[in-house]
Amino acid sequence: MISFIRLSLITSVLALLLLGCQQAEQRKQQQTEKTAIANIVVPKPSADSAFAYVKHQTDFGPRVPGSAAHEACANWLQQKLDVFTDTVYVQSFKTRVYNGTVFEGKNIIGVFNPQATKRIVLAAHWDSRPYADHDEDESKHRTPIDGANDGASGVGVLLEVARLMRLQPLDSNLGIDIVLFDLEDYGPHTDDRDRYGEDTWALGSQYWSKTPHKAGYQARFGILLDMVGAANPEFPREYFSQQYASWVLDKVWRKAFDLGYGAFFVNKPGSPISDDHLPMNQVAGIPTIDIIHLDPNSVNGTFFDGWHTSGDNISVIDPQTLRMVADVLVNVVYNEQ
Repeated sequence: MISFIRLSLITSVLALLLLGCQQAEQRKQQQTEKTAIANIVVPKPSADSAFAYVKHQTDFGPRVPGSAAHEACANWLQQKLDVFTDTVYVQSFKTRVYNGTVFEGKNIIGVFNPQATKRIVLAAHWDSRPYADHDEDESKHRTPIDGANDGASGVGVLLEVARLMRLQPLDSNLGIDIVLFDLEDYGPHTDDRDRYGEDTWALGSQYWSKTPHKAGYQARFGILLDMVGAANPEFPREYFSQQYASWVLDKVWRKAFDLGYGAFFVNKPGSPISDDHLPMNQVAGIPTIDIIHLDPNSVNGTFFDGWHTSGDNISVIDPQTLRMVADVLVNVVYNEQ
């Protein structure tokens, strides 16, 4: 018969051995996870490729809803996302703009790993402003603009990111949705601005946020790009992004700093901007930030100098700025795996 003392001793030794094995297994798992993170290879964006995507959009001319350029660009964007992503949705919708005109808009969505439940949404608007209402030349105030920076730059960066994700696929447990919103910029002319509310802007994202491309859609977080192509940009921590998704700002700005872009992704508060990220936060419930070039010292007092002018053409686009923003995005996304 084994004595009680001997039995207790044997039991204690076995328990210590089991605990030691469990701790060793935990250390092994932690080391495996650290090694996996260290071994993540993040693809490198091409400045020339991103620039070409921006230029292709502006070559269509102003992408104002109801125009031939708008239709042609929509077809091209769908074709590009067909090549890069696993699934493409074209979300057609009718909406009435501030002056009573009804347009048919198109939100264009490219999906990577549609089966994954862990998702990130990357967004930009692809339409351009129907009015150069901040142009120095008043004769151009009713003239549509190319929108190279205000619209096309964000789309160009996202197409470059999509190209990279096709070349170097993500783990199947992470899904990415690239959402290109229409009718962001058909808000009232400056002459009429005081007569209308902020809900006359960002019509495509309002529609998508209420009626996403997939029923019950949710994402862990979102990143919106707007005016991300000019030289020497300054991207502060936009006010509503801080209010709704400060932890996403922290994640993205920390990554930008680690990559050496702290002079551009500046750690200071920015103005409140009514942009596509507002309905994404307020209606869809997705914590979303806005990476947007804000400059209180510009001629318009808020955005880059060419905002809503005929000068917002391909000449204002710096390929290295596009590459930088794409680099931040891919590093954030690939390290989410």
